[in-house]
Amino acid sequence: MSHRVKRVRPLLAAGLAVWLSIPLAGAALSQQAQAPDPETVIGTINGRDVTNRDIGFAIGDLEDQLGQVPPDQQRFAAMMALIDIELLADKAESEGVADTDEFRQRLEFLRSRALHNSYFRDQVVETISDADVRARYDAEIAATPPENEIRARHILVETEEEARVVIAELGDGADFAELAAERSTGPSGPNGGDLGYFTRGRMVPPFEEAAFALEPGGVTADPVETQFGWHVIKLEDRRPVQPPPFEQVEAQVRSVLLRERYFELLTTLRTDATIEITDPELKAAYDAAISAGVNAAE
Repeated sequence: MSHRVKRVRPLLAAGLAVWLSIPLAGAALSQQAQAPDPETVIGTINGRDVTNRDIGFAIGDLEDQLGQVPPDQQRFAAMMALIDIELLADKAESEGVADTDEFRQRLEFLRSRALHNSYFRDQVVETISDADVRARYDAEIAATPPENEIRARHILVETEEEARVVIAELGDGADFAELAAERSTGPSGPNGGDLGYFTRGRMVPPFEEAAFALEPGGVTADPVETQFGWHVIKLEDRRPVQPPPFEQVEAQVRSVLLRERYFELLTTLRTDATIEITDPELKAAYDAAISAGVNAAE
C-alpha cells in the first residue's frame, strides 16, 4: 500500500478536515512511549494490509497539514486519510485511470520527486550536525564587524521656528520627555519622543547623521529637517549591538547550511550532467540563473 501514499495530499482538504471535525469518543488517543514497529499491521482495506510504516509515510507527507492536529490525534488522522485515499484509488483504478498517459507521466514525476527527497534527506539534511550549526553561528558572529546602536528621543514640529523655540526651552531647563509629550506631532510624542534603540540604516539619513553625532545626554543645537518636518533630537544611550542568542537563530542557521550544501551538490551534478533546454525563453532564464549562482530549485 505504501506506493499510494502520495495520493493523500490532494484529498486532505476535503477528507482529513472532515474526520478531524468529528469528536473522538472518550479520552484522546494515547501516545506510545516508543515508536511503533513499522511492520506491524494495524488493519486491512479490502484485504490489503495497512502497517505502521504506511501511517508514518502519511504523517511525513502531510507534515504541514498535520502540524495543526494535536499530536495524540495525528496517527488517527493519517489512518483516516489513508482509508479515504485507498478507496478512491481503487475506484479510479477500476475505471482505467492508471492506464492513461497522463497518469503514467504524473507517476513518473512523483517517483522522481520521492527519490530526490530521499537523497536530499540522506545526503544533506542528516549530514548537518548540531555541532555544524553551532560552528557556523560562531563563525558568523566572529566575522560580523562591531556595530553600535543608540537610543534617542525626538520632538517633531512643523516649522523651523517652532523647533528653535523648543531648543530654547530645553536650554532653559525644560524636561525633554515632557516637552515631547506636549509639542511633538510624531507618533512617539505620547511616549516622551522615545524611539528606542536603533542601528544605522533604520532612520532617514539627516536624522540618523544628527543622532549618531551626539554624545549621550546631548541635544541637537540646530533643528534637523526631514520629509516629516523639523526634529529636535536627544541621545539617551549608545551601546554595542548584541548578537542574537544561538537558540533564537539556530533554525535559520541550519536552513542556510541546508541551502548551501544542496546548492553545492546540485552544482556538482549539473557539471557532470547533459542538460539541453530547447525553449529559447526558458534557456535564457536558466543560463542567467546558473551564471548568477542561483539555485533554480529554490
